[in-house]
Amino acid sequence: MTQPSAIDDILAEHAGLESRLSDPALHNDPGAARRVGKRFAELAPVMSTYRKLTAARDDLGAAEELAADDASFAAEVPELRAQVEELERTLADLLAPRDPHDGDDVVLELKSGEGGEESALFASDLARMYLRYAERHGWRVEVLDATPSDLGGYKDATLSIKSRDPARDGVWSRLKFEGGVHRVQRVPVTESQGRIHTSAAGVLIYPEPDEVEQVQIDETDLRVDVYRSSGKGGQGVNTTDSAVRLTHLPTGIVVTCQNERSQLQNKARAMQVLAARLQALAEEQAEQESAAGRAAQIRTVDRSERIRTYNFPENRITDHRIGFKAHNLDAVLDGELDAVLDALGKADREARMAAE
Repeated sequence: MTQPSAIDDILAEHAGLESRLSDPALHNDPGAARRVGKRFAELAPVMSTYRKLTAARDDLGAAEELAADDASFAAEVPELRAQVEELERTLADLLAPRDPHDGDDVVLELKSGEGGEESALFASDLARMYLRYAERHGWRVEVLDATPSDLGGYKDATLSIKSRDPARDGVWSRLKFEGGVHRVQRVPVTESQGRIHTSAAGVLIYPEPDEVEQVQIDETDLRVDVYRSSGKGGQGVNTTDSAVRLTHLPTGIVVTCQNERSQLQNKARAMQVLAARLQALAEEQAEQESAAGRAAQIRTVDRSERIRTYNFPENRITDHRIGFKAHNLDAVLDGELDAVLDALGKADREARMAAE
């Protein structure tokens, strides 16, 4: 079932990475050491499954050879065959075409849309949902920027979400399906007649690779504005022009950061986010040109262009891309997103394997 050349390539790469990690000279370059360590961790599940499969095949061969003379070995053969077949399927899945960013961290942006104050409140509900989900997975979340609404919602917010350790399946592998318009149906706190309203909030998400500096940004293409931070951080933040807004003139992309204490730190962090966004934009354009890209994220927050609906009266969540429905909206908003994300991941893997 498994292509020998594919696993042979993995075995050779793993051996090379193992050799590099044991070389003290590698650790003189923290960036290189981090990249090698990350890739080594990504290959760990493949190597573990391959070793189990090799052992199971050896056991099966031995049992088949001795089955004619010993009934106990003959009895083991069916179970060992099933074990080998299951491990072959697992290995084939691990070797299937993958999104190259699956091990990356992410930057996630939330934007209120149609619905006014209710949309801003819903954007804050989504932010809390992602924060709770990150907590469940042990990820680190940093609020880079946020513009609050009058009732405590978010007009917009930018979050950085990072895994604590390198892994084959990182933050992007789980949250990459969240980009698009999220629609909510409920009675707003501002509604005096008890009528159900429909509003929407937008989510943009893109990978933040370790080496975002690979994107070259010409300083002459930037407009840099500084202003007084409105976020938390103490008197030092609130009384100095430490917040930074970067506008990339050729694309119109705007990035703001006010989380750090100094203007220089905020600009450096904003440059990282801008580089990640430009990288994602370049990849999207390349994929669109080749007609092979992943589904484009919706960049206008319109109720009609939704990927998911959150229906409060029926406690129902519906993902319109795959027809997923569940009546546990309260749990989902508390961070229990795994069921819908598992279903989206399965559909994505099946599509990749079919394409291959």
